[in-house]
Amino acid sequence: MNSFVHLHNHSEYSLLDGMSNLSKMVTKVKENSQSAIAITDHGNMYGAVEFYKLAKQNDINPIIGLEAYVAKEDSLKKTTDEKSPYHLTLLSQNHTGYQNLMKLVTHSNLNGFYYKPRIDKKILEENSQGIIALSGCPSSELSRSIIIDDEKKTKETYGWFKEVFKDNFYLEIMEHVGVPHQKKINEELLRIHKANNIPYVITNDNHYVNQEDHSAHELLMCLQTNSNINDPHRFKFDDDNYHIKSTEEMYEQWGELTEGLRNTLVIAEKCNIELDFSKSLLPKYECPDGKSSMEYLRELTYKGFSKKFESNDSKLIERLEYELEVIEKTKFPDYFLVCWDIFNFVNSKKILSAVRGSAAASLVLYCLEVTRINPMEHNLVFERFLNLERREMPDIDMDFEDDKRNEVMKYCVDRYGKDHIAQIITFGTMGAKAAVRDVTRVLDLPISVGDKLAGIIPTRVGTKIKDAQEIEEFKSLQRDNDYKKVVDFATKLEGTIRHASTHAAGVIISQDNLTDDVPLQRSTSDDENAPPTTQYAMGAIADVGLLKMDFLGLTNLTIIGKTIELIEEMNAINFDIYSISKEDKNTFDLLSEGDTFGVFQLESAGMRKYIKDLKPSNVSDIAAMIALYRPGPMEHIDRFIRSKYGKEKIKYPHEALKEILSETYGIIVYQDQVLKIAQAFGGYTLGEADILRKAMGKKIKEVMQAQKDTFIKGSLKKGFDNDIANEIFELIEPFAGYAFNKAHSVSYAMIAYWTAYFKANYKVEYFTSLLNSYINNFDKISDCITEIRKTNIDVKNPHINHSQSKFSIEQDDNERSIRFGLSSLKNVGIASINKIINEREENGTFASLDDFCKRMDSSWINKKILESLIKSGSFDEFGDRGSLFDSVERILLQINNATKLRNSNQTTMFDLFGDEVETPTTDLELTNIKTEDTQKMHWEKEVLGISFTENPNHKEMLRIKNINEDMIVSMNQIDNVDQKKPQTIIAEVRSYEKRVSRKGSEFMIVKLELIDGVIDLMVWQNKLEDVDKWLHSPIAKISGKINNRNGDASIWYDNGEIFSFDEEIIPKKITQENLIKSEPIITIEDKQKEEKTIIEEFAKEDINYIKEVIITLDDQKHSQNKHLMDDITRILLDNEGKIPVSIVVKNNNEKVKLSLPFANVDASKSLEEKLDNIIGLENVYYKQ
Repeated sequence: MNSFVHLHNHSEYSLLDGMSNLSKMVTKVKENSQSAIAITDHGNMYGAVEFYKLAKQNDINPIIGLEAYVAKEDSLKKTTDEKSPYHLTLLSQNHTGYQNLMKLVTHSNLNGFYYKPRIDKKILEENSQGIIALSGCPSSELSRSIIIDDEKKTKETYGWFKEVFKDNFYLEIMEHVGVPHQKKINEELLRIHKANNIPYVITNDNHYVNQEDHSAHELLMCLQTNSNINDPHRFKFDDDNYHIKSTEEMYEQWGELTEGLRNTLVIAEKCNIELDFSKSLLPKYECPDGKSSMEYLRELTYKGFSKKFESNDSKLIERLEYELEVIEKTKFPDYFLVCWDIFNFVNSKKILSAVRGSAAASLVLYCLEVTRINPMEHNLVFERFLNLERREMPDIDMDFEDDKRNEVMKYCVDRYGKDHIAQIITFGTMGAKAAVRDVTRVLDLPISVGDKLAGIIPTRVGTKIKDAQEIEEFKSLQRDNDYKKVVDFATKLEGTIRHASTHAAGVIISQDNLTDDVPLQRSTSDDENAPPTTQYAMGAIADVGLLKMDFLGLTNLTIIGKTIELIEEMNAINFDIYSISKEDKNTFDLLSEGDTFGVFQLESAGMRKYIKDLKPSNVSDIAAMIALYRPGPMEHIDRFIRSKYGKEKIKYPHEALKEILSETYGIIVYQDQVLKIAQAFGGYTLGEADILRKAMGKKIKEVMQAQKDTFIKGSLKKGFDNDIANEIFELIEPFAGYAFNKAHSVSYAMIAYWTAYFKANYKVEYFTSLLNSYINNFDKISDCITEIRKTNIDVKNPHINHSQSKFSIEQDDNERSIRFGLSSLKNVGIASINKIINEREENGTFASLDDFCKRMDSSWINKKILESLIKSGSFDEFGDRGSLFDSVERILLQINNATKLRNSNQTTMFDLFGDEVETPTTDLELTNIKTEDTQKMHWEKEVLGISFTENPNHKEMLRIKNINEDMIVSMNQIDNVDQKKPQTIIAEVRSYEKRVSRKGSEFMIVKLELIDGVIDLMVWQNKLEDVDKWLHSPIAKISGKINNRNGDASIWYDNGEIFSFDEEIIPKKITQENLIKSEPIITIEDKQKEEKTIIEEFAKEDINYIKEVIITLDDQKHSQNKHLMDDITRILLDNEGKIPVSIVVKNNNEKVKLSLPFANVDASKSLEEKLDNIIGLENVYYKQ
């Protein structure tokens, strides 16, 4: 019986060139009854381990190889003649050959990369042992010399390979239609075979699995070459035979050359690789004084223990000894020492850090100051991290300030050696939406075809094209042949690996040289000093036994770190974050008010609502909410809150679970609780319970049944009856799937607490750091400044003489404000701004526009930068913005001339240019333009994302609300409206976006800008045609119902129209019930029935409708001004009229209303301006 083995195969890891999925490739070979197969991707070994495992699972002999790129001379040489290197097929014969392949691949990527990753003959010869070489495809050195009839070169080439590889060198013969000179090459190779007794082998240059994949592969090649199917010059394969052929097909094609076919079996029999997935390649920590790793770990642990704990509590010692015993038995003391070493450096450099995940459950790591959370305080289960029953590599996820992650990486490189540390690769696949858009482009169809299909595909992680096939509109579009063709091809390409990048966190540290166990390539990072990247992804790294760590740069830690720096700078103190109280009243007051913008993990609208309802009183409450606020557990949040406040009786599934579930009011929240229930009920050890948890998460039916039987038997032994045992197992089974890792939750809760602490106690410093984390994100900056303005902290507009590159704090007497940073302006680069600021700091502020021009360099500033500075108001002290903007070209010319003069060493411009130009005038004469506030506001929004100039529309909107408070103009009105009744909203139309629902229906989201925020208007498909009449107007009057789901409010559109402020507003009918009751004290419950916040309100007209003026004072904030009441009284008496005045004094959760019968007033513009000056109009309310 004839047999054959494919030795030249490109998988999808030959990125955008090969299309063969590894699993399908192995399955095809098994269907063909072929005993082995090789993988030979272009210049890489990305898929080697995955391929090996799949082949072994299917009883196929895996031959790991690659199609290498060989430099014409020296791989270190990077000249134009080296742009098209030779191709060469290399196969690993044994483990030595496999390791040599990794070394060759690493060299080609780290040292020989020039358009392609290249090796050369010298490095190949040095690493040739255990490798079988095939002469290669028509792009090989041997083939190219044959094509040009260079007999000498041809003889030298095959002679060199024969000498180096001996019997492991084979002439490679293949045939594909349209390949130039293929016949000539094959004839010459057969002649060489006969004349020199060099064996030959038949291959097929496989790029896809099945013949019918040819057309889809053509499109993939178009993606690679950025061409389309109608491009006559595109690179393409001319036949459809680049698939994994059956043995019969190969013998039919090559029946006359059976020796070459049989030689494939000879090679396959030579190749026998066994990869050891049981070994551990942990780095060996060098301990002092000849101590063993375990001895030194114990010493360090107890040293830290004595610092953390005042007494040798027996329970603590017992836990510590237990952990040390497990660490010793699992042979991980070096791992713990490496972690200690890294964090010892981090702590010494005051780099803020945190540890996520189950590692926070380790008392040993707490004593080593790797973690900062006492696991005993939070009752964390060590076995969730490490246990004897599940001897897996421990996983410590480390978070660092994101701008200092590279500093930690550099330390590790210096400490453990550059050949022992690398980052981990990750692969991006072609998603459903990308696939239909890409296919549309390469089919040369209108972009709208792809956009329409992509718009219908639901925007969910993991969504496949087949999921969209259930949507009627998606199916109906495919009645058109173009749409059907796109969907058919996109379905074939969907999921194909598209690109490789560096994992955001993954790092490996190895005891031995990494190239003994993993091939490496250059990092995709912009940092030239970054460690290389592995060619094996996360799973393969674990398989080969390498230590994987997560070094994640966390923005929130950077925000906290920068806040601490500002606190120390502004207050001249040393600040220790680890010493702050975990019971800070201001922090929990802030959380209880739902004031969680900028608070880690707690700032979503839904979370704000629940945190406000929960009113957390400790870090454990925060941890529980973080764990509950996810699909699945969310349904228990209301019960959790009601139980906390005794509004619902706590119910335990069984009395035996009371101790385990008491902290979460009878609700299973954490995986740790599942483990303890299995221990208490089923008699499991905590290690065995962790295996149960993992099994429940995977939901493998047979495994689950076996675990259930074990659980029931254990429960019966412990005296529980069968029904209860079954009931408890069925209770914990779903929770094991979505319950949260408690240690992870507590770690995140601690970061959340820190961010809330700084927001509550060091607002200016925290908000400044928060703003700097949002640079280049206009929406976030706008939202943040809106939030800051609520706290009465002044955010000042950008200023050429006062602003720094980033947001900064300014001190004026006892008041601190935040100054807008210049590098946050649109079209302004940080490098240019830094040069401008350096000039200002070295030579003083810019006295005038002319002074600015003389001191600038034309390489620092261009038209876009100058226009942004002008539009933002940064140059307001030099003249009107419109005048400056109109003079941009002349300003640039002035800067350019000054630069040339300065660089020429001439004394005047006449010396430099002769009579061609005039010497710059002393002052630029600006055109006389008066820029309207509206124009300033639009410019500011354009380049800053927010306006500092008062929006004239907001005044009009407030006037409308004063006349009829049922007309919604502010976010503060939203919470108290009846969601069942249509509401009227007056708002600016900011932007809109069309989307497609999961069911394929089009809808629109319109961003409506109110006085104090932005709200989404949802326009469903049946109303889409109605919006055109007002969508492009500046102001719209909208009717719709408020949908306030989980605190995230939106408006569901009913109808709308263009609105003009000249339109007459009908006042709301006044009834006795509308008026504020004159009771002495209003509790917080009463307060919640009223408007949440009194916003800026005043009336320019319609004073006949005003029944009362209410002034609100905050006792804590306003009591510092001893003369405030005198000033208010004087202003009221100076504006005598007929409208009564009351003052509401707020103090925490209470407020007292005082009538002022002596001070009836006239609601005039004068009154508004004077009150605005001393208390702000946000504290003045005109009651209709």
